[in-house]
Parts: sequence; structure tokens; C-alpha cells
Amino acid sequence: MADTATRTVGSTGARARAASPPAAGADRAPRRGRVAASGLVALRSVAVIAALLVLWEVAPRAGWVERSLIPPVSEVAGAWWQLAGDGTLADNVRASLTRAFAGFAIAVAAGVPLGVLIGWYRPVHQLLDPVLELFRNTAALALLPVFTLLLGIGETSKIAIVVYACLFPVVLNTVSGVGTVDALLLKSARSMGLGPLQLFWKVVLPSAVPAIFTGVRMAGASSILVLIAAEMVGAKAGLGYLINASQFNFMIPQMYAGILTISAIGLVVNGVLVRLERRFSRWRTDSRR
Repeated sequence: MADTATRTVGSTGARARAASPPAAGADRAPRRGRVAASGLVALRSVAVIAALLVLWEVAPRAGWVERSLIPPVSEVAGAWWQLAGDGTLADNVRASLTRAFAGFAIAVAAGVPLGVLIGWYRPVHQLLDPVLELFRNTAALALLPVFTLLLGIGETSKIAIVVYACLFPVVLNTVSGVGTVDALLLKSARSMGLGPLQLFWKVVLPSAVPAIFTGVRMAGASSILVLIAAEMVGAKAGLGYLINASQFNFMIPQMYAGILTISAIGLVVNGVLVRLERRFSRWRTDSRR
């Protein structure tokens, strides 16, 4: 009996240990592994960028490329510092960002509700889908002369071309996000008594957030790229104007300084949008842990 009691107590203790929550250190180990892995990826990225910069510095000085066309990165950095010091860079960045942000904000404010309407209501989709298919295949820069002719060469035409370029990625990705919500999820929500408005706010819209932010990120990239091209055609300020004027006057280091500034702005904008996406779709991020 004593032996039986001992076995009973042992099995009970084993079940209690199995039912007890894991130790804090057991949860920290995977997190440390993820942090180490992300740190390694970041280190590799920095190493690749550093190698490219070294190659850029060495290649013109060694005569591998024409130095007058591709100057060393140190000369480009000096030109960038000079432009930043005399205020030229800040003025042009301010002009470009004002136009790009205005067009981007208008496109997102109009594109998300429009995409929701098209994706959620079938009659609206049937009415507007042919128009979307027509204009989505028309390049924004191909319509730049039309915008300039109708709106002039001032700020309005440049903001309008940015709105046009950003609108369709936002609308189409919102339509896709709203229209591809899991049917079983919708059926389950309806069976729990959710009305149409509650169903939309609590199920459809949260499920569509990742697709919506994909469109927003695409629009963010388009806002910068299209605007730079528009500023090269007709503008008196902006990064596109700076690059075009530098190339025309054969001020090549200044031209590359403007190009690098655009790249840096694009990285910052994308990083901000990625953080916003994680913020608004935290449930999706948490499920991957």
C-alpha cells in the first residue's frame, strides 16, 4: 500500500508540474533568439551598404569608372554637406515633401473609403470597376501634360499628379482586402448575432488592414517617385528640380547628393508606414510570435 501511495503521489506531482506554467526563462530564450537573429540581419545589411560605399569610393579613384560621371562618394558627401549648409537642400526638400504629403494624404483620405465602398457593396463595384480598370493602366506621368495643361505649372498640377498616382494602389488594395475576408469568419460572426455595421467594424475592416497598408506603402513610394519626375519637367524648387538643374550645369556631385536624399526620404517614409501597419494590425503581428 505504501508503494501504491508513493506511485500515486509521484504521478500527481508529475501532473501538477505539467499543468504549472512554464518558467519565465523558458519564454525569454526564444525572444533572445529572435533578437539575435534580427541583429544578425541588421549587421549583414550594414555590411553590404558599407561594402557598396567603399566600392563607390574606390572605383572612380582607381579609374574603373569615369570620375567626372561617377565621382567618389566622399565628394558627393561634401557636396551634400555644402547644400545642407547653405540651406539649398532644406528648401528643396521642404518643397518636395509638402507636395508629396499633400497629394498622398488626399489619396489615402479618398482612396480608403472609396475602396471600402467598392469592395463591400456589389452594385458600386459593378458600376466603378470598368473605370478603375481603365485608369489603373494609364501611367501617371503619361497624363502629366494633361494636368499641366488643365491646372498650369504651379503647385496644383503637381499635387494632382501625386493624387492620381497614389489613389489607385490604395483603392485597389482596399478592395482586395475587403473582398477577400474569410467567408467562414463572416458566417461565424453572423451566427453570433452581429449586425451589418458591427460585422464591418469588428470583422471586415480589421481583416482588411494588412492589404490596406500594403496599398498605402505603395502609394507612399509612388508619391515621391512621381513627384520627382514632375518636378524635373516644370518646377522652380524641389529635389527633382535640384537634380535636373545640377545635371544641366554638370554639377555631378550635387546631382548624386539629391539622389541620395531621395533614397533616404524613401527609406524613412517606408519605415514610418511599416510601424503604423504594425500598430494597427497588432493582432496579426502577435499571432506570429
